[in-house]
Amino acid sequence: MSFTHLHLHTEYSLLDGACRIEQLMDEVQRLGQTSVAVTDHGVMYGVIDFYRAAREVGIKPIIGCEVYMAARTRFDKVHALDSERYHLILLCENETGYKNLIKLVSEGFVTGFYTKPRIDRELLEKYHAGLIALSACLAGEIPRALLSGDYEGAKKKALWYRSVMGENNFFLEIQDHGLPEQRRIIPMLAQLSRETGIPLVATNDVHYISKEDAEMQQVLICIQTNHTLGEDTGMEFQTQEFYLKSEQEMLSLFPEYPDAVERTSEIAERCNVEFEFGKTKLPHFEVPGNQDHFEYLKNMAQEGMRRRYGENIPEEYQKRLDYELSVISRMGYVEYYLIVHDFIHYAKSHGIPVGPGRGSGAGSIAAYCIGITNIDPMKYNLLFERFLNPERVSMPDFDVDFCYERRPEVIDYVVRKYGADHVAQIVTFGTMLARGAVRDVGRAMGLAYPQVDAVAKLIPNELHMTIDKALEANSELRAMCQSDPQVAELIETAKKVEGFPRHASTHAAGVVITRDTVDSYVPLAKNDESIVTQFTMTTLEELGLLKMDFLGLRNLTVIKDTLDCIRRQGKEVPDL
Repeated sequence: MSFTHLHLHTEYSLLDGACRIEQLMDEVQRLGQTSVAVTDHGVMYGVIDFYRAAREVGIKPIIGCEVYMAARTRFDKVHALDSERYHLILLCENETGYKNLIKLVSEGFVTGFYTKPRIDRELLEKYHAGLIALSACLAGEIPRALLSGDYEGAKKKALWYRSVMGENNFFLEIQDHGLPEQRRIIPMLAQLSRETGIPLVATNDVHYISKEDAEMQQVLICIQTNHTLGEDTGMEFQTQEFYLKSEQEMLSLFPEYPDAVERTSEIAERCNVEFEFGKTKLPHFEVPGNQDHFEYLKNMAQEGMRRRYGENIPEEYQKRLDYELSVISRMGYVEYYLIVHDFIHYAKSHGIPVGPGRGSGAGSIAAYCIGITNIDPMKYNLLFERFLNPERVSMPDFDVDFCYERRPEVIDYVVRKYGADHVAQIVTFGTMLARGAVRDVGRAMGLAYPQVDAVAKLIPNELHMTIDKALEANSELRAMCQSDPQVAELIETAKKVEGFPRHASTHAAGVVITRDTVDSYVPLAKNDESIVTQFTMTTLEELGLLKMDFLGLRNLTVIKDTLDCIRRQGKEVPDL
């Protein structure tokens, strides 16, 4: 038997989890555990990083999420009644479960968001297949009912969850972090289990890796809630037991319930989700008259060749085009060229200034002939292989610049063409860089602003700067740490949180376009009013999805305004 942690928060439970994924895997290995789950709060931001890191060291990753259940329905958003929500652990048993978890987590944001992303009973009834549910921590619906003295209500809820999830797909979670409330309800949960036949499972609510990290977790919560250490944040942990415990520690916590500890490995064995990397999943492009996609691209390129170079096309140019088209076809990027050509053509035909092309894509004569780029690669001896060649593992990428003011029109066109549920913007994470980490931690520690500011300013404001590098480079900072214990503590704590994701925002240019709806591939979130993927740009590429950079460039807007100004003077100028 190998105990498995089924309730765990990584750094992607933003400012509420302190488990750095790589360090976590090292510790799981050290403890001799063979599998581990990720259940971040309401999000799936880190599941691919988690999956990869686990696989690399031979640990089985279990994909899950600790979702928030709405008190009534996800559409109810009345402060007094709906600010309460319940936790529920969902783990993916198979690919169906993963797709359903994506749907649930996405809907939690898109239709259920009210201070947190919330799902409800209707959604769980609809998307429960392939999922295993655990009743969660003290914030779960059943523990809350037990704590309020409503045993019959708790029993009714437990039976409802089992009826929805199916026999042996719902478990009553027992936890003991030394909290009196937990110890009070463990016998009640055991009684519930005996009366209903719903099995018990023992978990630890892991928020940090080792016991010593408890203070770092408190610092993160203070940063999140804008409090200082010692103040009541409403989220503080009363004990230091929320760490990655060994099997032995779990067995000694629950001597009366060894089966509940053992059951974690049985659940882990049932959870098998595999991700497919590197297989391109392009959206479908509608070709006029149902022509063959390759023939359509080939004809368009040949026409463009005559337009660009006249009727007497140099043999070398023709050979280059034929070669490029064969590589594009062989590597499966015909539709990619057609999609990019389509929205660039839309922009140009609607007077939206488009850049001439830059980066490796400018080396493609096929792109030049069909009007994606406006730079002759033959004239400047540009190599096509830098953009696309059979050895290339990652997807090619046309960086396209649009007028800063009218860029949204191009995105709106793409949304209209492929459908709003097939297009999404992309998440990006703000991380705690060296200076920012010092300032955040200083605030959380309640240190005086001038003192924190003085320390932060000793960290060079350079790219890829870390606190360790700053200590090496700056003798004044080292001296401060040696002479002032408060500064030493500040620097040590800041080092622990440095690099943690701090908040999610929307990528300035990235847009993903998918063949099926976006939420059938990846979970969605809502940043302000934008619907964004919960996976970053690089992760989407690894999963083979089409990611486009719609870059807004002020220079194009300035040039356009200048040309308009000249035209108003009655002078003739060419179009941009």
